[in-house]
Amino acid sequence: MGQNHNKNNCLLCGEELVYFDPARQMECAVCHRPFESNVCCADGHYICDECHSSDAVGVIVETCLHTASRDPIAIMTALMEQPCVHMHGPEHHVLVGAALLAACRNSGADIDLAAAVPEMRRRGGQVPGGACGNWGCCGAAVSTGIFVSLLTGATPLKTEEWGLANRMTAAALDAIGSLGGPRCCKRDAFTAVCTAAAFVKEHFGISMEVPGEICCGFSHLNAQCIGARCPYNPCHFEKK
Repeated sequence: MGQNHNKNNCLLCGEELVYFDPARQMECAVCHRPFESNVCCADGHYICDECHSSDAVGVIVETCLHTASRDPIAIMTALMEQPCVHMHGPEHHVLVGAALLAACRNSGADIDLAAAVPEMRRRGGQVPGGACGNWGCCGAAVSTGIFVSLLTGATPLKTEEWGLANRMTAAALDAIGSLGGPRCCKRDAFTAVCTAAAFVKEHFGISMEVPGEICCGFSHLNAQCIGARCPYNPCHFEKK
């Protein structure tokens, strides 16, 4: 997998991905387990979410356990620049919440990172790739809800904590959905983290260091980039 540097396409051969409905029975080309899937590449390769994101998630967890940064965007961007983190993929469903947990703890929140980050990995890893379009529930937004759930100790039987976790996901989904599609894991992640930072400041009085402007350095890797419709597109910063 490591020989393919096109982070937008098939990890095995570099061909473009093809989406279809209904889902089909597919065999992962890496682990050879059977899965129901809505996507494969033009040459028929399918790679399951676990194999797609395994290396990336390990790097995400280790980084977020040890960083001293209070800026979740900086944490996330540095990780996005790692070769193992692809342009799109389910690793972002862990990345968003893990970066928020680290930055929030470093900003004064009472979070046991050694327990919270691995749990973020476990929960975020259950959100499948393509949930944004197939479920109408972007995994980056779900990741912010998991983050607030871990921050507050929410469970299905809690009251205020339960409500806050769901309101967090809803706020992130609204912000992501307002920008329109097609999906971009970078755009969705930036939007989710900024929304979460504002939510945490409002509801918990914790101020993370979030930049006032975010210029995306990944747009050239996204064949479906929405250009000027994206608030993070470099075109908005060229004349500054």
